[in-house]
Amino acid sequence: MPAIEMPFRTPSATPAMPAGAAPSGLLAEITAGLASGNDLHELLARFLHPLLNLASAAAGAVRVLDDSGQRMHLVASQGLPAAVLEAERAVDGDCGACGFALQARQPAWGHDVSACARRSEGAYFGSACRRILAVPLAHRGRLLGIYNLFYEDASEPSPQVLALLESVGALLGLALENARLERENLRAALAGERQAIAADVHDSIGQSLAYVKMRLPLLQDAIRGCDQASAEGYFDDVREAVREAHANLRALLTHMRAPMHPRGLAHALAASAEAFRARGGPRLEFANTLPEAALTPPQEEQVYRIVQEALANVVRHAGARRAWLHVEREGDLLEVRIDDDGAGIAAAAEDGGTHYGLAIMRERAHRLGGTLEVGPRPGRGTRVCLRVPLPAATAAPAGALA
Repeated sequence: MPAIEMPFRTPSATPAMPAGAAPSGLLAEITAGLASGNDLHELLARFLHPLLNLASAAAGAVRVLDDSGQRMHLVASQGLPAAVLEAERAVDGDCGACGFALQARQPAWGHDVSACARRSEGAYFGSACRRILAVPLAHRGRLLGIYNLFYEDASEPSPQVLALLESVGALLGLALENARLERENLRAALAGERQAIAADVHDSIGQSLAYVKMRLPLLQDAIRGCDQASAEGYFDDVREAVREAHANLRALLTHMRAPMHPRGLAHALAASAEAFRARGGPRLEFANTLPEAALTPPQEEQVYRIVQEALANVVRHAGARRAWLHVEREGDLLEVRIDDDGAGIAAAAEDGGTHYGLAIMRERAHRLGGTLEVGPRPGRGTRVCLRVPLPAATAAPAGALA
């Protein structure tokens, strides 16, 4: 293929900064751009134009290192011919002047552009490009990328301008680091949101459907045995569980949150205990000595979900005849205990189905800054014990409650 003879394109004018802006003005404009929180790619492209004018360069490019640190990807450019732009979209991190600048962590000149020309299958920029200046982008010792200025003659910027170009590299490095941290925070927030949604689905719709799954074989046996009274009872149980699952689904779709009793934790736990008894599970003893408004609404939500899951596990896996739910204050801690006299935690684990629920319970306890202990109950069965620090405003000396 013949050499590409293509002149440098004149960078298009931009209203971001006058062509003759002072160096101090350039730094001030970049700093203001960083503070504005605008799109990073737009910011990088915006400041390439005044950089070219300041450094008397014909074209420019900004490249970002990938996570492996081995490849650089083009994220902004000014004045690159189409063939060069396509060839430069991704290059090795150790190539030529760019690789030397990254290793030395300082600006570097490249006088041999033959390797660059091979990527675009011809003379680099036609015969116009003579030299490349590579300036690393770094922040607190972390290399993030590089920006290039392309020259068509042997002229060099003054030492003052070169010093300014290094300062620009530091500022653009800060911009890249902030963008990286923002992406990481967004990924973490998204993962947390997904976990929260999964937990809500598991603790609301999942529990209702698990109860339906348990009741359907009993309903089938009652129908086969022509036991109309039992069949009607089991049918009512299934219908109520499906109604509850549907209500929870509507709430999740509307608010992305399964509903809790509007009057708070004490009423929500009392309602859960009543529903537990109505479903014909083990005989449940419920005692709550925690004062109203001891926890914030988000804390109450997490405690309620943990209790819901623990009671559901008693029904699904324990094979118990009796269960206990106690909520009380222990010094500066809220303590919630769910006990049963069933087969015990080892047998429940072998039965399967509790592992995911226990993981969600522990995540919720961690979110509360508390602890969750699951183990054998003295005598027989399983004990789930949740301890959560009470807010300072409600914490009372030991013995303050009757």
